[in-house]
Amino acid sequence: MTSIEPEKKKRSYTTAITVAALLLVVLLTCVPYLVSIALAEGPVQGNAADASPIFGVTIPAGYKQWELIAPAEEAAPLDELRAVVGNQIAIEAYQAGKHPFPDGTILVKRAWKRKQSPEFASATIPGAATTVQVMVKDSRKYASTGGWGFGRFVNGKPVDEAQHRTCFACHDARAKSRDYVFTRLAP
Repeated sequence: MTSIEPEKKKRSYTTAITVAALLLVVLLTCVPYLVSIALAEGPVQGNAADASPIFGVTIPAGYKQWELIAPAEEAAPLDELRAVVGNQIAIEAYQAGKHPFPDGTILVKRAWKRKQSPEFASATIPGAATTVQVMVKDSRKYASTGGWGFGRFVNGKPVDEAQHRTCFACHDARAKSRDYVFTRLAP
């Protein structure tokens, strides 16, 4: 064996250890982030009875802790206050101005009857909850509806199939140029 061969083996061994150490650092750095995203997304709730007809969309666990995209007020006859929140994929897409939205985007619209604040006469505050509406982006699964699956829920239960059949037509008619999404990021 020449004196160069042990030196080559030593460098190969050192390189292998360095690469392994870097992979371990990357893994230890990324795994907690990915786990936190998975926990924030949470598993979908319940069983088939909790899923929207046609689309099979459910209310995502933990959505009440998601970041606000924008509030809105719906005039009569609904008289509602609304807030759209999004998962981390949605937030990053909005902040980057990315259209179409990437698969995995989930938007949730929460709605309440509006009422006058008892403490401040000119303020309107949320009253009774009315609906939770969910949009899930999966361009393969929902190819026939612009890549979006829809769910509309009252008291945690999906509304009937007839109401779900109206979702895409409304989004297609009014927001097709924005990847079928009405809500814009609040300034």
